[in-house]
Amino acid sequence: MSVDRLLTTVLRHYQDVHDDVQTEQIYGTTTTLLANLSNPLNITLLTSQLLTAPAIWGRRDGMRTCYRIISIYNTAAAHVRRYELENEKQKGGPRAGGGLSSNAWAAAVIKGADDQSSRWQHVLVLCGVLMGLENGGRRSLSRSMRNTLEQAVVTATNLALRPRGPEPPAPPGPVVLALNYAFPMLSDSSRNSLDCDALVPAATQAMLGADGLQDALFLGAIDLDVRQAGQKFDWPETSPSFLHARQLEQKPLVSGLGPLSRLLTFSIERARDFNVVVHAQEDLLVFTEKLLQQWQANKLSELEISEETVFLTAETLRSTWPALWQLLKKIMYGIVAVLQSITARSLLDPRLRNDAMAPAVAITSLKILRNLYFVSSWNGSNEFQVYKFTYLTSIDNLARYPAGCESYLRETKPPTLGTIPQHPLHRTLDLFYLNVAEHLPLNLPPEVCDSLIVQPAIAYLTHAAPLSPRMIELFEAAHSAVLSVLSCPQNSTITVELAPFYAETLFKSFPLYISPRQFRIAFKTMMQILSPPYPIAATHPQLAETLLEMVRFRIPMAGKVPIPPSGPDAATAIASNNSTPELLSEQCTLVMTLIDSLPFLNLDIFEDWLTLTALALNEIADIAMRESAKRRFWDVLSSGEMDVERAAIGVSWWGAKGGREMVIFGADPRGRQSPAQEMYMMSGAIVDDGERASKL
Repeated sequence: MSVDRLLTTVLRHYQDVHDDVQTEQIYGTTTTLLANLSNPLNITLLTSQLLTAPAIWGRRDGMRTCYRIISIYNTAAAHVRRYELENEKQKGGPRAGGGLSSNAWAAAVIKGADDQSSRWQHVLVLCGVLMGLENGGRRSLSRSMRNTLEQAVVTATNLALRPRGPEPPAPPGPVVLALNYAFPMLSDSSRNSLDCDALVPAATQAMLGADGLQDALFLGAIDLDVRQAGQKFDWPETSPSFLHARQLEQKPLVSGLGPLSRLLTFSIERARDFNVVVHAQEDLLVFTEKLLQQWQANKLSELEISEETVFLTAETLRSTWPALWQLLKKIMYGIVAVLQSITARSLLDPRLRNDAMAPAVAITSLKILRNLYFVSSWNGSNEFQVYKFTYLTSIDNLARYPAGCESYLRETKPPTLGTIPQHPLHRTLDLFYLNVAEHLPLNLPPEVCDSLIVQPAIAYLTHAAPLSPRMIELFEAAHSAVLSVLSCPQNSTITVELAPFYAETLFKSFPLYISPRQFRIAFKTMMQILSPPYPIAATHPQLAETLLEMVRFRIPMAGKVPIPPSGPDAATAIASNNSTPELLSEQCTLVMTLIDSLPFLNLDIFEDWLTLTALALNEIADIAMRESAKRRFWDVLSSGEMDVERAAIGVSWWGAKGGREMVIFGADPRGRQSPAQEMYMMSGAIVDDGERASKL
């Protein structure tokens, strides 16, 4: 059949709605005609008729039709360019295709996007042409024609998003879909011409709404298909919910979620009206709340990460479970990328960084991250730069406003203080709460710190629970939150009451729950808090020495077996390519803790504790560990960790008062005893000095 007769046939078929097979044939024939018609007027006519054809738009296929229109013009444009190159090589030979140049063909298509069709349909056609002729470095168009085409894309997009006259509002999905494909090919000047105030809400709705992530409803459907097989959960590949999740992932706006988030980020950065940015952030909050609610209603949320292999069937572990988390992580990455642009703008835009808006924006950002934490905390998925910037910047912004800090903590605090929740998801949210609370106490009054930070943390410090990676993280976060409260100068009243209890908790936790490194850091921080220049050192000078005595008298009875690294310490050793990290016993760790505390001690007791620490050092049973402790002792004395006054006392003690002999040989020239010798002696007892009496 000749091309002209084929054109007549297709135009006739355009007038009626057909079944799927016939419709597919119409799509194929249209693509062929667009690539092979030689008369520009026919190309213009075909485009105009296609954009109003009942056979295409009467089927109500939604985004599928829009995607096919983009694909038709993308494919046809690529063929036109290929034919053009072939004809240039074979001048005088048979002509390939319609014989039109890329410029002439593009101009004919642009004319077909006329007033008979809607502006959003024009965006589909124009973006398809731009992709087919310029994508992949093809450079098919002249500079003037490319500028014309780009401006046509931008103008059609702006008019579609802000309709004028009787034309109804454009559906955001098709416009954003087409622009998402064409955006990387637009020049900077064309991008800057986009109406970002209109594009931000359209792109947000397209990403989160029915054409995109469907308000996270796919998660709720999973629960209906999860069956219990014995003691395990089974979610088969053939289940409707999994097939729906697969279909969702294949939708153009979901499969292109990365480029879509970049388009939305660009729009947020350049929107003139800051209110559209605030509304976009609120839309993200609403979506993530739905995502969290849907996940909480799912049976699979009852599993901790460490329990996957125990409570999931082999088929679920192999197929559906990793596919679900891949989709959830893609969603999380896209949302965090958009949130990062909002956070960055809140640092620069005077309308967002004022005292009224800044804490509100920071609180909303942290709530969004909290809602996503069940995804971002899964296997370290939050260890990427964009997430860290958004998280830490939001905390920094919020920490400047005491009222905002208190408001956030009250809104997100654990519902049941004093008890560890049974549901793993609630424990995950508690972990996020404690991690954020650690950064906020500096500007909060003591009573708020106690009720909103210390009390939630104590639940995880005092309650014994089965060990799991999540519980260890919670235990560490609780320690950090408590230490952050104690280190604030205004919290001296809390510190006096809490320091002995916290020290005792440290001793009970080590080495079962916390590593040697964590114990040393926590105790060192405590000693720093209880020592000058903190006010508590003047009002309660005995506290620091009391805690040191608690450490010293545990040394003889402490375990002497090396403690293997675990958790963050093991990861640190691997990251530093240290295949044989230094192993410390419980006994050696306690001695190291005394050594770490020396730079913070009051001058009145500093020299005495140099001697006591040197004696305790030689109580270490393992020779290699003892030598390691000696090196650490010398490092504290000589590396500059001490201030001038303490360094001078240390030099005098080392050279003139027997310090060198005590450290190296374990001898005390003043006859002082080690903790092992003192452990059964009453304070103030009369010592038998017969062995040390003069023989003269």
